[in-house]
Amino acid sequence: MSLIVQKYGGSSVADAESIKRVARRVVETRKAGNDVVVAVSAMGDTTDDLIDLAHQIATIPDAREFDMLVTTGERVSMALLAMAIKDLGMDARSYTGSQAGMITDSTHGDARIVDVTPVRVREALDEGAIAIVAGFQGFNRDSKDITTLGRGGSDTTAVALAAALGADVCEIYTDVDGVFSADPRIVPKAHKLNYISSEEMLELAASGAKVLHIRAVEYARRQGVTLHVRSSFSDHEGTIVYNPDRAEEYEVEAAMIAGVAHDLSQAKITIAGVPDVPGKAAAIFTIVAEQGANIDMIVQNVSEQDTKVTDISFTLPKADAQRVLDAIASEGEQIGYASLRLTEDIGKISLVGSGMRTNIGVTAKLFTALKDAGINIDMISTSEIRISIITQADLVTEATRVIHTAFDLDGDAEAVVYAGTGR
Repeated sequence: MSLIVQKYGGSSVADAESIKRVARRVVETRKAGNDVVVAVSAMGDTTDDLIDLAHQIATIPDAREFDMLVTTGERVSMALLAMAIKDLGMDARSYTGSQAGMITDSTHGDARIVDVTPVRVREALDEGAIAIVAGFQGFNRDSKDITTLGRGGSDTTAVALAAALGADVCEIYTDVDGVFSADPRIVPKAHKLNYISSEEMLELAASGAKVLHIRAVEYARRQGVTLHVRSSFSDHEGTIVYNPDRAEEYEVEAAMIAGVAHDLSQAKITIAGVPDVPGKAAAIFTIVAEQGANIDMIVQNVSEQDTKVTDISFTLPKADAQRVLDAIASEGEQIGYASLRLTEDIGKISLVGSGMRTNIGVTAKLFTALKDAGINIDMISTSEIRISIITQADLVTEATRVIHTAFDLDGDAEAVVYAGTGR
């Protein structure tokens, strides 16, 4: 008997009929002789609706009460799914994150899992029941408060449960048939990957791919959890996300390029005329850190010979950009810059593939493809297996398609997105 953890996203449990369809799939898995644990997201757009409602009530909602509010969506899903499974004649028990032993730090809105003690989940399995856990949420032992794991946190819930329970596989159900070489909503000829390494998946998730939450991928990689990304709307085999040290187990030969990801959620701040002396960059990025913003790319120009000043540009989430800009402006005299500019109409495109380590000419091919399409590059950053560029937001779709085609990633048929969200 195998132990399988399944996670169903919001599009998979969007309405009553969808929940019934998920219930049938869960019951089929149980009848096949497997123990089953299910993590569920809120139905459809429920979380977004709750967030909108909170902001209608308060300009800046209280963090504790905000978490209490938005976690109700997952509790609705878990209870309804348990009812649907019981209606099919199988025992099921639903648990909130705290009841399932998801212990987190005290950070509201973006808590980190510090321990998983799924005692009640294990008891349910031992008694032959299907355990259903509300995703995206946990409990802090010190404050005794409910916390949330951030958007996409149900993926992390599922992976954490799989690791704690020693599951054979963690199945992430979404509305596409697996991980694709690009977002099929903007690259119709994107093809499904049968296998992808966790390091490649981590780079794609960090670069904007929405099919898996980055923290879930990182957790799975650290804990050695194998992920199977597949659709809840079809019976097709999905994509196996494996740790590189298990490549031989799946008889995988890594392709040069795994895929292309895009991200329109970032903004760029440029600080011009910064004195090119020790300590200025430290002062700037200390201010950014104090605002709790994560920086992605950084570019510093060569200082001018006569004036000894330089320009520093960096990208960060749009949600943090204005706050960081205001904080830097308030310290302008200390830094001593000439001007400060925020640019929001940008997009990031990333080419990812472990084969970059051993194949020559990837960078030249990428830049040639963009040049031939008349697409200008604003910023560049790289890792061992990734090249990312920043360009204008309105050019991102075209640039993604151009790069996808240039690296022979186009499939023979158009990809299917069953519910239209890509999650």
